[in-house]
Amino acid sequence: MNIFRSLIAKVWQDPNAAEVVKIESGQLYLVRPGNIRSSRECIYNEAIATIRRVPSIDHNFQLVITRVYEEGDQELLEDEDETDEERVFLISQELEFRLGLGEADNQATFVWRDLDGDVDELYEFVMTEETNEPTRAFFETCMYRAMYERKYKTSADNVGDQDLSEFTWKPPASKRAGVSKKAPPVASESASPAGSREYPSPRKMTKSSPNKIKAMLANTATVVEEDAQFFVWDVEVDGFVSARDGLLRAKILESTSNDYNYWIVATDEQEDLIMHKIAADMNPRWSPKTQSVTWNFYVDGAYGSWAFQFNSSDAYEHFKVAFARAAWEALHHTPFNKIKPDEQAYVISATNEDVEMRDAQNEDEDEEEVVYELDPDEEPSEDEEEEEDVASPQLQGERNSQLTIGYKGDRSYVVRGNNIGVFSHAGRNQVKYYATISKVSTPKGREFKPREVMLHDQDTKMVLMNPAEPHSLYNMDIERGKVVEEWKVHEDVTVDHIAPDNKFAQMTREQTLVGASHNALFRIDPRVSGLKMVDSQYKQYVSKNRFSGVATTSSGKLAVASAKGDIRLFDSIGKNAKTALPPLGDPIIGIDVTADGRWIVATTKAYLLLIDTLIGEGRYAGSLGFDRSFPANAKPMPRRLQLRSEHVAYMNQEVNFSPARFNQGEGQVENAIVTSTGQYVIAWDFAKVKKGQLDKYEIKKYEDTVVQDNFKFGDDKEIIVALENNVLAINKKNLKRPTRASLAGPMTGLHDRSSIVNSPY
Repeated sequence: MNIFRSLIAKVWQDPNAAEVVKIESGQLYLVRPGNIRSSRECIYNEAIATIRRVPSIDHNFQLVITRVYEEGDQELLEDEDETDEERVFLISQELEFRLGLGEADNQATFVWRDLDGDVDELYEFVMTEETNEPTRAFFETCMYRAMYERKYKTSADNVGDQDLSEFTWKPPASKRAGVSKKAPPVASESASPAGSREYPSPRKMTKSSPNKIKAMLANTATVVEEDAQFFVWDVEVDGFVSARDGLLRAKILESTSNDYNYWIVATDEQEDLIMHKIAADMNPRWSPKTQSVTWNFYVDGAYGSWAFQFNSSDAYEHFKVAFARAAWEALHHTPFNKIKPDEQAYVISATNEDVEMRDAQNEDEDEEEVVYELDPDEEPSEDEEEEEDVASPQLQGERNSQLTIGYKGDRSYVVRGNNIGVFSHAGRNQVKYYATISKVSTPKGREFKPREVMLHDQDTKMVLMNPAEPHSLYNMDIERGKVVEEWKVHEDVTVDHIAPDNKFAQMTREQTLVGASHNALFRIDPRVSGLKMVDSQYKQYVSKNRFSGVATTSSGKLAVASAKGDIRLFDSIGKNAKTALPPLGDPIIGIDVTADGRWIVATTKAYLLLIDTLIGEGRYAGSLGFDRSFPANAKPMPRRLQLRSEHVAYMNQEVNFSPARFNQGEGQVENAIVTSTGQYVIAWDFAKVKKGQLDKYEIKKYEDTVVQDNFKFGDDKEIIVALENNVLAINKKNLKRPTRASLAGPMTGLHDRSSIVNSPY
């Protein structure tokens, strides 16, 4: 490789050189080894391969394969809505890039993984005879240099061949023999491909472990104990496999020290196989259809997934109720029997899965039934052509922190430190950098980093919250890019959260808005002189409510969430809540409501809570919880939208959802819910959710952390995504079903499954 050092220096050290190296002639194939479909599909009959710099992110490069049209082809495509002119791949070690050998003798090819396809699908670029050996070798060297820079975030100018050797692909070791027989489907009812990663290796048993277990068990009491089969998720077979043959005892233990600590335990006649402390991040999922529960647990730097399958419905119900009580007490540090019976029923009902909701039959009658098995050969429909995410130039400095979508101005705004980036929606699922509002500051010239922002007055204004001035709001004139007013709201009441007067108020000249402190709701009118709070529309509540978010319907009714986990529904400001839904325990970090007020989605760290506000029985049947109180014996049944435990195991990171949102637009029916966690954008099909298919979500993984995402206003397909260092758009149809390829990178090694089970911690 040293023979290229002088040539590399010329192209690599020039930051203005967008293209590093190019191979002018070749063909692109998609290869599917061992697949019943065509194992070798020609994507581009004539193509160019290029290594290109990512213009806005240092040390990042793309492998770009561009289609070359024969004479006359381009004219035939001019009338088509979409064309497939190039494929773009971010260069990283996960591509498993290597030199291959084509079907013809001595035919040189480059091969890399299709990270959006099934785990064994590959792309192959076949070079023509015109490509000489030095050009091929130079291209290969540049690929490894690009991988080096991305991994180490530094220039590859001074690296040697030895430094690059770690990026040369090595075939994986053959799969181990003797994997246990695959288990019957359990809580996820699936043996679906779910991602590929190094399998979690919980701490193996040591000589001291039995003593530790005995010490812990000596201070515990059994809450519930049932016969069950015990399974562990195995990445090789993409499914749950038996961790022990036959039945064992599934237990929940509680500490006898009155400290509200609980454990879920699997034990056989010889030993305790696992002992997992019950906590908010366990991600439990219950399935009455298979009488099973799955959960996650984090050990030794990785997430695993386990399952119990019970032999009877009674055993399943007993265990589920005991777990719900234990989880609630672990969060609240309060005895479960201290809350009212109707509130206890509400908490336990949140564990029910696969329950069709009222009026679901009014949705599309052709919707498929609940089917959890994923077809690995499933292909998108012919009209679903892949679209590339189009990145935009980035502001320098701090990371992106907030995203807000325009209502009338066809703009998106991204907060980055004390700057606000403005991006235009360019159509065809693209955003383009438009301008920067620099150095946001008060009218007195004090710079600040906005804590929360909201568009206002037909997108001509933006209301900003300044962490240093919690009693005030700041009015920015968007056209001037300048804060023009400070709105002092109250001397003693802080403004912790804001919301529009109604869901579509930002499309009108409505001037008032809704404010919330930790325990008060009030109206803000910037037109009044002096303090901007409207005294007649102010209501302070005696209890420490810890309000954490406000959302409004199209008619101005309010849903208010709290950090304690409860939700209150108001028909107007200044009155008591019509409905108070008790907390499940987890703090709510965001809330949204459909325009008609029928549905609420509240976001917690580990799950979304979906609530139907329709009163189904009693005197006020047919009314919404915003207008009337639910009967004590007929509170709504909340539904948890959460990731399947095997998917979390493949993602290998803690779930940390961003505030979820319905798609929205005047006259538009909400049909999707979008959120994010870590590097993943996630969208649920709302019609399927209402039919009880709570795990019908699709996913898209990015190389950077997703800060926030939301649908473009009036569009139920285009999603605007703010990453920590980028802003882009994607069509919802290009999100993928969860598989090993879409959730994780390649398997780098597997650990013996006995180490997964033989650990109580």
